[in-house]
Amino acid sequence: MEKFEKLTGIAAPLPLINIDTDMIIPKQFLKTIKRSGLGVNLFDEMRYLDDGSENPDFVLNQPAYRDAEILIAGDNFGCGSSREHAPWAIKDFGIRCIVSTSFADIFFNNCFKNGILPIVLPQEQVDLLMQDAERGANARMEVDLASQTITTSDGETISFEVDSFRKHCLMEGLDDIGLTMAKVDAIGSFEKQAEQARPWV
Repeated sequence: MEKFEKLTGIAAPLPLINIDTDMIIPKQFLKTIKRSGLGVNLFDEMRYLDDGSENPDFVLNQPAYRDAEILIAGDNFGCGSSREHAPWAIKDFGIRCIVSTSFADIFFNNCFKNGILPIVLPQEQVDLLMQDAERGANARMEVDLASQTITTSDGETISFEVDSFRKHCLMEGLDDIGLTMAKVDAIGSFEKQAEQARPWV
């Protein structure tokens, strides 16, 4: 998993509440078990018109936000079913950080497992970041995980909280498999001792 230390990029404003996982990646795209290739279908029903062409009104189709790496979203982001394809699609598009007032628990946890930093802030601070994001591509934000701060394009700094273990995993690029592999020597030693102590097993 790619390490997350400091991110400086364009933030896209998406001030909609209750964006569920079916809106993030509709069910017809859940047939794959690959984590790549889903970015093109991110927010599919909002992003494309009935004829398959891009909806010019949707924020990620607008020139200023096509390369967005940060998403400033409305309340209760990621609600609905527990599909892990939702963070896969977000990450594959290129978004590495989402800011909202609240997230659905399963989606929130899945973000950390897939190298995405979800940040929970009070409404007034989300509103401030939303206004900054609405300025377009020139308004670049910085998310510094080490110092747990977001810096707006005007230089205003906002602090955020993050679980220390999840912070460690993101900064070291450790998903569940990576965490296990970090203990491979200890696991091997345990198995060797167990084999010697209980050779009949």
